[in-house]
Amino acid sequence: MKQSCCELWNQELKGHQIERVQFYRCRARYPRLHGKNAIRGYHGFGGEIEVAKLTTKDGITGWGQLSRGVDEAKRNKELLLKRPLTELFDSGTGILDEKLLTFDIPLHDLAGKILGIPVCRMINPDSVLRAPVYDGAIYMNDIIPEDAPFGVDRVIQESVDDVHLGHTILKVKIGRGHRWMEHGEGMARDIEIVRRIHEALPGIAIMVDANDGYTLEDAIAFLEGIGDTEIFWFEEPFREEEGKNRLLKDYLLKERPGTLIADGESDTDIPLLRGLAEKKLLDVWQPDVCGYGFTKWRTLMKEISQNGWLASPHAWGNVTKTHYCAHLAAAYPHHIPCVEAVLGSIEGVDFDGYCLERGTMKIPDKPGFGMDLIWADEITDS
Repeated sequence: MKQSCCELWNQELKGHQIERVQFYRCRARYPRLHGKNAIRGYHGFGGEIEVAKLTTKDGITGWGQLSRGVDEAKRNKELLLKRPLTELFDSGTGILDEKLLTFDIPLHDLAGKILGIPVCRMINPDSVLRAPVYDGAIYMNDIIPEDAPFGVDRVIQESVDDVHLGHTILKVKIGRGHRWMEHGEGMARDIEIVRRIHEALPGIAIMVDANDGYTLEDAIAFLEGIGDTEIFWFEEPFREEEGKNRLLKDYLLKERPGTLIADGESDTDIPLLRGLAEKKLLDVWQPDVCGYGFTKWRTLMKEISQNGWLASPHAWGNVTKTHYCAHLAAAYPHHIPCVEAVLGSIEGVDFDGYCLERGTMKIPDKPGFGMDLIWADEITDS
């Protein structure tokens, strides 16, 4: 009987051992200031990410963002060393021990490098090397800085600028009345911004994200207020729960049957999300690609695809997370309609080959995640 791809790949991985684990801190940079969302203040110009670089006895390296803090990674790094790679990782499923969760992304990258294939083709050999993306960078820059706010025109111009970069879907932050403005004034501003983006960019799809800053009543008032402006999905309108989700879904089915409910990024509760999805009260699953775990996402996508559901792993924070998500989307093109694109770069990281064209992210035909760590600040024990 012909051996499956996974069996052959695991035979190849078995002959490799990790000899060295190094930790680095990389600086992520956004091309512009990202202001507030409904619940959090300034997001700034980027931040720092902690990554691990794994090197085998034969000198093959894989690297990626840690899914947990570097302190936990240091405590568990001995679990990686001088063992057959197949005691740590299975090409068909991912990591084999929950204690290895923090190394989930680096181990996937290393396996892809050893096998000479992109991660998406490790998941699905028929993967397409592309993924639709949406722009997740339309923040509340109209209300900053506090002493001289930029105003509505600033958000409209940033939306236009991002479309010029190649985006065809924009996700707009709403919920100004939750913390930053008087409730009625904030709702009016949310409505104005979304309507004006629609008027300025006809043909561009719009999503909205309230970051749990709305009530059910707010969500319906907003949807009534934007009139004939179509919304692709409504993300985190409020903390998800069956009663409120059912009432919102009833409204959407009657008034806006094309609008989806997306949720699950914050305080991820898989049983809750599963229950909502089974009752058709959640359309798009959104646990974070790193925080929840890449291996767990591989398992989850099997369930999601079998049930005909949709997903879009949360990627906000830095552009590498967008690329990790793109590999999942490439493996499951019918069940991940688009993934969150984070604008910007990471100092010392070469991700040449990833490029945006008319709303689609092209994935390079390179092993692993197709990104090279050129330089970063090493995190030592001293």
